[in-house]
Parts: sequence; C-alpha cells; structure tokens
Amino acid sequence: MEEGQEGEGKKKSGLMALLIPLVVLTVVGGGGGWAIGTMLSPKVKQAKEAVAAAEAPAGHGEAKKEEGLPHVSTEANGVVALEPITTNLAYPSENWIRVEVALMFNGPPDVKIAEDVHQDILAYLRTVSLQQVEGPRGFQYLKDDLQERVDLRSEGRVSKVMFRTLVIE
Repeated sequence: MEEGQEGEGKKKSGLMALLIPLVVLTVVGGGGGWAIGTMLSPKVKQAKEAVAAAEAPAGHGEAKKEEGLPHVSTEANGVVALEPITTNLAYPSENWIRVEVALMFNGPPDVKIAEDVHQDILAYLRTVSLQQVEGPRGFQYLKDDLQERVDLRSEGRVSKVMFRTLVIE
C-alpha cells in the first residue's frame, strides 16, 4: 500500500508544479495587459476626438486647414507633378500605357518647361513597343530614356524624373 500512496503523491505534486506557474503567469500577463491598456487609453481618446473635430463641418467661410504630411509637389521643394499621360503603345497598338511622373527642378520650377516635357514624354511613349518596357530591365531603359529626353528638353533645369505610377493595359 505504500507504493500506491507514493504514486498518488507524485501525481498531486506534478499537478501542483504545473498549476502554480500557470496561475502566476496568468496573473502577470493580465496585470501587464491592464497596465499597457491604461497607458494607451488616453491616446486613443485623443485620437478619436481629433478625428471627430476634423470631420465636423467648418464654420461660415472658414477653410479647413489640411494637416498631416505635406504634398510632394510644391514650389517650395521644386517638384512639379505632371498631369497623367495616357496613350496607346506603338506595338501592339491595342495596349495602353498610363504614366504619372513628377519633375524635380534645380531651383524654382518652370511651368513652360514642365509643359514641354509633358508633351515630349507623350510623343516618346507613342513610339515605344510593349517588348521594350517589359520586365525590370525594360522599365530601367524607359526611365533612362525619359531622363535623357528631359535633360535635353529642359537644358539641365530638371535634375530628376520621378515615376509615380506606370500601368500598361
């Protein structure tokens, strides 16, 4: 009978060895979650209030001031976003390309140069075939060709052509 009692004692001590750390870890985890929640709760309330204030209609004649990140294309940083260019490719002519680019000027932006570059890019894209722009190498060639054309057209006033979107359908 001593062996039977000894076996039950081992089972009870093994079960207790498992339950005690489990209870301790549960209490620690719950306390940590409560502490983090308490720290984040004021920030969530402030964010909700800010969203509610932004969605509220502006007063009579008051313009809502736009907050957040500044626009990429501004005269202050010398970047001009061109209008999207949509045209068909030279071959196959059923495929269309849509490109949005921005020009980074050296110094103040020039609207006349931006319009000339826009028309030049449009004319160039009409001569491109689908095989020329396929894959990463084709895209790199397209970027290099457009940068070269922009450099010639702007006489060095544009330092960089930045692609915003490129879609071929």
